[in-house]
Amino acid sequence: MLRSPRGLVAFLTALLVTGAATGALAVPVAPTASDGTLKVRTGRLVEVGPTAEHGFPAWYRDSNGVRLEACTTLDDPLCATLPDEVPDPDAPVSYPDNFPGEFFYQLAGAAVAGPGVDMTVGMDLEGAWAAEEVVEGDQMVFGRIRIRDKSIADGEYRVTHPYGVDQFVVAGDGINYTQDIGTTPGAFGQALASRIGPFLRWDPAVAPAAPAGYVGDPGVEHEVVGSPYGTNYVAVERRDGDVWTELARTTAFSIQGRLATNAGVDVQRATYTVGADGTGFVDVYATSDAGQSLHVRDAGLGFIETGLEGDRGVYYGRFATTSAPDGRSVTVANTSDTPVAQKQAPLVDVVTIHAAEYDADSDVLTVSASSSDQDSSPGRLSVLGEPLVDGQVRISTVAPTATVTVTSDKGGSATAPVVARGAGMQADQPVAAAFANPMDAAPGQRVTLTGTGSTGTISTWTWRQVPATVTEDVEVTLPDGTTGTQPSTVEVPVTDANRVTLAGADTSVATFNALAGVEGPLAFELVVSGPAGTSEPVVVTVTVVAPDPTQPAPTPTADAGADQAVRRGATVALDGSRSALVDTYAWTQVSGPSVTLTGAGSARPTFVMPLMALPTSTTGTNPSYATSATPVVLRLTVTGQGGQQVTDEVTVAPAPETLAIGAAEYRAGSEWRVSGTSTILAGQRVAVVLGSALTGRVLGFTNVDAVGAWSFRGAGGVAPGTQSTVSAVSAMGGSRLAFTFRRR
Repeated sequence: MLRSPRGLVAFLTALLVTGAATGALAVPVAPTASDGTLKVRTGRLVEVGPTAEHGFPAWYRDSNGVRLEACTTLDDPLCATLPDEVPDPDAPVSYPDNFPGEFFYQLAGAAVAGPGVDMTVGMDLEGAWAAEEVVEGDQMVFGRIRIRDKSIADGEYRVTHPYGVDQFVVAGDGINYTQDIGTTPGAFGQALASRIGPFLRWDPAVAPAAPAGYVGDPGVEHEVVGSPYGTNYVAVERRDGDVWTELARTTAFSIQGRLATNAGVDVQRATYTVGADGTGFVDVYATSDAGQSLHVRDAGLGFIETGLEGDRGVYYGRFATTSAPDGRSVTVANTSDTPVAQKQAPLVDVVTIHAAEYDADSDVLTVSASSSDQDSSPGRLSVLGEPLVDGQVRISTVAPTATVTVTSDKGGSATAPVVARGAGMQADQPVAAAFANPMDAAPGQRVTLTGTGSTGTISTWTWRQVPATVTEDVEVTLPDGTTGTQPSTVEVPVTDANRVTLAGADTSVATFNALAGVEGPLAFELVVSGPAGTSEPVVVTVTVVAPDPTQPAPTPTADAGADQAVRRGATVALDGSRSALVDTYAWTQVSGPSVTLTGAGSARPTFVMPLMALPTSTTGTNPSYATSATPVVLRLTVTGQGGQQVTDEVTVAPAPETLAIGAAEYRAGSEWRVSGTSTILAGQRVAVVLGSALTGRVLGFTNVDAVGAWSFRGAGGVAPGTQSTVSAVSAMGGSRLAFTFRRR
């Protein structure tokens, strides 16, 4: 298994990009296709997640939607840090006293050998410390390309790998090249600009499949996908004159990466408002993935641990406090994460700017503001270095800033735009811009004319149909007396035959239906007006294409997408964008467990695949309980020209889960011990049931961990009687019946 070597040299801390090539001049070059054209990069890293308690991002996401978390533990062989990277490898990883010196989100490498070639290539997204010591604030994440072949002969070489091409001129000591991008501590977004991304993962078309929850098994070499250039291999070429000769190639990679299951949490702001008596409210604003459980933990402010309300990844809570919050902090925990992610944020006052006005006639900027801290020691405010007295300050200046920021000694601040008044101010001159969709329309098709790209101060929008101009070849007599053709501009007037009815002609977006039986160009003019005048007209042309009389009239087509198998609890993305000639979309559920569609009137709505209900009775049997794998069936209805409607259906089935029981034991008078595994690593709930069927008494519940294992201990007072087996069922739909337990 290929691993990146330990540590970084200290000078990386000052560099954004570091490239080192001992004995070889290295030049990254643009990949080219077989015909010599440059390949366009088709993916990259696109998003960095919230920072976790250790100060590194909880995850990185690529343009394919793959999200990988940090491999910082020692107990997961598929996503582990090296034992020698932590001070005490026999103790659990903890921050900061027993935390690795380096770790990886992606650890990928390949070894390639051939005539005169013995090369390793590493392509990693790595977390490390600026000075190789665990020091808060020194966290950095960088994308690394490392190429080594210290014994390769002198010459010019080209190495193609999933993230591009590197050329080397070797003149002694072989190749020892490293390029790191993103080595500024705390600037975690810099890694998005590295050559790493999208993440590599095992090719799903090549058996075996990657372990559930991982991009691959680092101990097993495998073919991969994910290269943004389609170069899912490593090839080494040598240049002889003008000819490049391939010496070695491999498609076998060792890759490590764990799909992120934790969302993390970020606290955007935590503020307080108190009156003269020192009591008031605390307001907390946080973000995470949608559907998380965020709580504010007790901070000695007079309220107990309380959940935040969330909407599409944004969370908020307001809590009454009877203790003075000045100088205190709150802790926000994401209890959906395992382990629980939490962030601490200082409480600051809320600064409200009531006015920020600039009088251009007197050259005076006036700012008035207040603090939400109004107790015996209220917040003192200042702006542009000047204190506010009784909530106001007047500053003489001939050039005010566009915004002003008022700060408080209690930690709060607010920024507001400056509102100017006085003589000589003018509105912006309107400038019209227009486009049509579609540019080529079928008879009867709805066309949208959009002028929202117009600029300036606009009061009115005016669309009107105008004569269109086309260029045609006309026959002419040439100077030598022969006959030929030359282009000529011809005007197509607006007549009763081709005149259309514009809806919304006085708005920024107008529509019309192309007339049946009328072909050719239609031109539309947009003029926008405002206080500063009227724009020059702009014209957009739509061509109506005559139908083929031998073919039936075009009708819309509905395509609800391919049937899917999706893990329960996951977000399902539907895709009706392959439908054609569509004016409107409407999705409805036909059958299956009830779901809530988000964006039911769009081409791409989403819903959450329902979990399977578990048996609940722990005091008696569950005679009516039964598992179900019923799929969710949805219907897409599209409406096209003239109100024509067609439908298509898609079936979304729950992804299968294999739930196994590996051991079961009843210790008389003590407890039950039942353990097993699942093929889906999602933290799902498992019910352990007494007997050979799932209708028996529930002994208790447990959860699947990050490596697919689960273990239940408890219900010591429940004797098995004549039963000799236990069963289990998961919220993901898997079950295992009639496993014989041991008695002790």
